[in-house]
Amino acid sequence: MKNTISQRVADFLKNFPPFNFLHPMDLEKLSEQISIVYKDKDAVIFAENEKTHDSFYVVHKGAVALKKSQKSTVLDMCDEGDIFGLRPLLAQENYIMEAVAHEETILYAIPIAVFKPYALENRNIGNFLIESYASNTRNPYSDIHKDKLYGDDDLLNENRHSNNDSFDLAPIKYSKKIVTCSPSTTVKDIAKIMNTKKVGAILIVDEMLPIGILTDKDLRNKIVTGDYSIMTTAETIMTKPVITYPKKMTVTEAQMAMMKSNISHLCLTKDGTVNTKAVGILSKHDVMVALGNNPAVLIKALKRAKKTKEIKPIRNRIMQLLQGYLDQNIPMTLISKIITELNEACTTRVIEICIEKMSSPPPVKFSWLALGSQGRGEQMLHTDQDNAIVYENVSDVFKDETKIYFLKFAALVNKGLFDIGYDYCPAEMMASNPKWCMSLDEWKAQVHHWITNPGKNEVLLSFIFFDYSLTYGDAEIANQLSDFIFEDLKANPIFYVHLVSGALQNPSPTGFFRQFLVEQDGANKDNFDIKRRALMPLTDAARVLILSHSVKSISNTAERFEKLAELEPTNKELYLSCSYSFKALLKFRTKQGLLHHDSGQFIALESLSKMEKIKLKRTFKTIKELQELISIRFNISNLV
Repeated sequence: MKNTISQRVADFLKNFPPFNFLHPMDLEKLSEQISIVYKDKDAVIFAENEKTHDSFYVVHKGAVALKKSQKSTVLDMCDEGDIFGLRPLLAQENYIMEAVAHEETILYAIPIAVFKPYALENRNIGNFLIESYASNTRNPYSDIHKDKLYGDDDLLNENRHSNNDSFDLAPIKYSKKIVTCSPSTTVKDIAKIMNTKKVGAILIVDEMLPIGILTDKDLRNKIVTGDYSIMTTAETIMTKPVITYPKKMTVTEAQMAMMKSNISHLCLTKDGTVNTKAVGILSKHDVMVALGNNPAVLIKALKRAKKTKEIKPIRNRIMQLLQGYLDQNIPMTLISKIITELNEACTTRVIEICIEKMSSPPPVKFSWLALGSQGRGEQMLHTDQDNAIVYENVSDVFKDETKIYFLKFAALVNKGLFDIGYDYCPAEMMASNPKWCMSLDEWKAQVHHWITNPGKNEVLLSFIFFDYSLTYGDAEIANQLSDFIFEDLKANPIFYVHLVSGALQNPSPTGFFRQFLVEQDGANKDNFDIKRRALMPLTDAARVLILSHSVKSISNTAERFEKLAELEPTNKELYLSCSYSFKALLKFRTKQGLLHHDSGQFIALESLSKMEKIKLKRTFKTIKELQELISIRFNISNLV
């Protein structure tokens, strides 16, 4: 007769990580060894500095508060399905915090000796346990904890880059219709054959074995130049010996082979040598087609675009590339850089096309600035556009006509960007708006006004504008504006207080009991706003801190935190955790946006698995501490 209690335990645990990674039979065996523990409200499960137990715990019913006993500060709240007390599994030390039942609570005690073999055999389980344990120190991938279970550094790298195979490792598709001729065929006849067959190369064979190759390039360089007559035979001018490869090549191998030998065609044979029959011909064009969404291919396609409407399908291919990178679990740092470069290339090409449409070239030098998330290199999805123009100062005589020119030009660019998938900014923070299209001196006056008259609206505009990056045009104009901003901030340090106050306006991601705080009304009622509640608090704090250090060359949020970790070693762990959390949140939002074909800002929590919710909550741990840091540093008395 089966143990019905252990069955109930197994039925509960199978819904939560890492137990969902176990085979059902293993989970049943484990459940037979699990103890059920009841705790009254305020009962201590284990105390700070207490010797570790021989089990770790899962909350079945109720809630458990983890806190430092001396300060009575709640560090975390564990609810149904959460794991705590992992220290005996991963570190031979006493508990560093206490666990107290926040209400009447039922726990499952998992014996360490029974469970550890599963963790050692199943890397998914081990990864999850390490992340859960290390998350109490803010950084789930902290160097302090990454080797506690396996004793090596490979685990986390494996977790970060699992399935990290490049698109370029796919098998290459080649042409099996080989056009051949004999060594005695004349160049005149070869040209006719190539023209009729519409090929760029012909293989010279002897008894079906490849002995040489002739390409369009050979005909241009040797025949058209007059060095040889058209009656010359193939064997006289063919390239030999033929460079051969086996037919089982990857795209990358084919590309590297062509680059290595500086050739545009490869001959594929049965065994990869000249001693077996040719089975296919591979051209550089075949490789380019196979690469398809390779960033270099997309950049070339953008440069060839003559009209803005030709850019939209390329942007769609960029989104396909983004989806592929996410599917392969490629690091978000690399994804952001690639997608940002491609997005900038799209904008640049639109600007170039619009300049050509204007009746005359720009009257003075100018800078096209990307603002907001695009300026920070964090705009992964099709969202709205935020941009501005800064142009050279002109005399009063030419002031009006210069303004009119750039406004007309900006309207063309904004329309072009709209046509390729960037919505118009609802608040009209675009270069076609006269308020966002000004001379350098006008912009200096505007920024000075924001800094010296910091109302709520001015602070909001500063947040958007201070993250700009140069997309197109004169770098010196943008640099002069940046220099002015930092000089003005130094002269008016009180503005930092207003920036911090603005940064603390964003609502908390979770309530006291760790439940997600969702929208209470409107079109997104009951959905979680990952942008305002999670991403923006990190973005706003990073901006304030990096401005206070007068670092003007970094606008990306994750990179700002990494730079701050260098500048402030005492806060290194917090800042690196913030960088990790931001990238994880951005990746989560991007995946949600691609999945639901929207901006990914609002998330229906019921669509998330328990593991996804746990991973989200894990990134929230840094937000409160980061906001406390900037509040204290800039003398903000009350958190908003």
